[in-house]
Amino acid sequence: PYRYQSIEEHYHLFNRIKDPLLPTMFTNRLARSAYAVVRKSTGITKSAPVAGLHANSLRSVSSITNDASNVNKTTKETQRFKSTAAEEEFHAEVQPETKRINLDLKGIAAEINLEAKEEENDVPDFTSDKSKSGTPSPWAVFDAWGAGDGIVAPLDPGDEEKLSKASVKIPTSEDERESKTNETDILKAYDNLLKTKSSVHFGYPYNLMYNHEELYQFMKYSINNLGDPFITSNYGVHSRQFECSVIDFFADLWNAPKDDYWGYVTTCGTEGNLHGILLARECHPDGILYSSKETHYSIFKAARYYRMDAKAIPTLPMGEIDYDILADEIDKNRDRPVIINVNIGTTVKGAVDNLDRILRILNNLNIPRERFHIHCDGALFAMMMPFVDFAPEVSFKKPIDSIAVSGHKMLGCPMPCGVTIARKEHVKKVEQRIDYLNSVDTTIMGSRNGQAALYLWYSLRKKGISGIKRDVVHCMETAQYLRNELTNAGFTARLNDLSCTVVLERPMDDALIKRWQLACEEDIAHVVVMPNVTRGKIDQFVKELIECRDTHGRMKSARDDSPLTKLACSSWGGNVVAPVGDFKSE
Repeated sequence: PYRYQSIEEHYHLFNRIKDPLLPTMFTNRLARSAYAVVRKSTGITKSAPVAGLHANSLRSVSSITNDASNVNKTTKETQRFKSTAAEEEFHAEVQPETKRINLDLKGIAAEINLEAKEEENDVPDFTSDKSKSGTPSPWAVFDAWGAGDGIVAPLDPGDEEKLSKASVKIPTSEDERESKTNETDILKAYDNLLKTKSSVHFGYPYNLMYNHEELYQFMKYSINNLGDPFITSNYGVHSRQFECSVIDFFADLWNAPKDDYWGYVTTCGTEGNLHGILLARECHPDGILYSSKETHYSIFKAARYYRMDAKAIPTLPMGEIDYDILADEIDKNRDRPVIINVNIGTTVKGAVDNLDRILRILNNLNIPRERFHIHCDGALFAMMMPFVDFAPEVSFKKPIDSIAVSGHKMLGCPMPCGVTIARKEHVKKVEQRIDYLNSVDTTIMGSRNGQAALYLWYSLRKKGISGIKRDVVHCMETAQYLRNELTNAGFTARLNDLSCTVVLERPMDDALIKRWQLACEEDIAHVVVMPNVTRGKIDQFVKELIECRDTHGRMKSARDDSPLTKLACSSWGGNVVAPVGDFKSE
């Protein structure tokens, strides 16, 4: 339940509750006490319903905020969430009932405080869902609609009809409008569809475990961070203070030099890559862009947009760039500056290019610092690696120039967004003064979504350093569980180090691929394990995969060098390639 701040508000809440069994799901002892006392004082029995709020709209709220400089200093807070629209509806609904009841609130307060003291030493379960895999995320209690719950049944035919092209068509006349399904029914069907699809969301790296109800009240404002985040424009409805706080967080996370970094909240990871490569092109107009063949398509899109020469370097079987070929190509083109995109997690295999090895290549080839530029595409894993023990460091202490990361992936956000950080000196090359804005133009977009900056700030504040780490540990451990379950079932499955992306042979049934929304590349598919992926869902997925194999057979390698063939390469290691034998001396 939401933790209200006063006894009056507790009473106001509980006089709207439908379900008489709600106290069994309360985790906040003050709320449980208020519920019990209000019922006792008003003579309400267990069988007597009270008008108002459905049980599913009540959720326990717990937050952990951390001092980034000292993660041991943590404080537990509780937060009151309230929707303005919902509050107005409730006031209208319960006003007659609240007038009827006259309570001695001081007496109730004393009784609640007494019960709270009796329970002071209770240690509640962190989460009641024991099926969750790995270390429970502190964000799990902010699961707004049940992303971490079980699998939702498919859409019924009636809802499918409401979402048909004919049903959602926008009418152009009043006669046509009268024949259409009303918008409320269409949106309800759409909500059911999203719940179904989100419950079996396996193939794409989106964290669906979030709850931003406290921010709903700000959706009525047109928040626009147009222009540079650090130079306020004449438009006053912005969230720049929150955007700058987000930028500072990531700059600190990646050890950017103080007062020598710049960044902004982007629409997605692709925009961050477009901006990073733009800075590289402006710093080295005649440079050559080097990136692996398994790079996200946005990098080569940037090369096309900016008319840059680019080389797609072959990869090792696990997905990392082939370092020897990279060195050869750079050596062949010593007369031109070097621009390198380093993948901090490739799209399909989650492979992390070895930044230190690439820097050693540049050093061995005697490429001076002023002749190379490094952008790091860290869409998912640049947010995870700082929280993995003994992982390689992605840091501006090293000679890199920019990093882009997605915000909706690891953190979770209802809208695509991202963050890009770069060295301030490079941004000066693209900066232009715009009088109309009373700011400067330094970003890809002009108008920029101020809501995204607010949502990212909120997620970071609520999760804190330890909260993000717990999410990362969950993803890593649960990915290992999935890889092991697939291997034990006889499937070819691989998991890169530093990754939560499990690569497997492509199922033969397209219906299963679409049901679980698997991302595929030729004869392989992958599952990206995010905080909303549980062992229970994994068990169901493996069960359906086995049924698919028994019915349709297994995928065969498309060719000798196909992605599926590379999954069997010994460079991956593991017992899929060769069983471990006992060594016995003669």
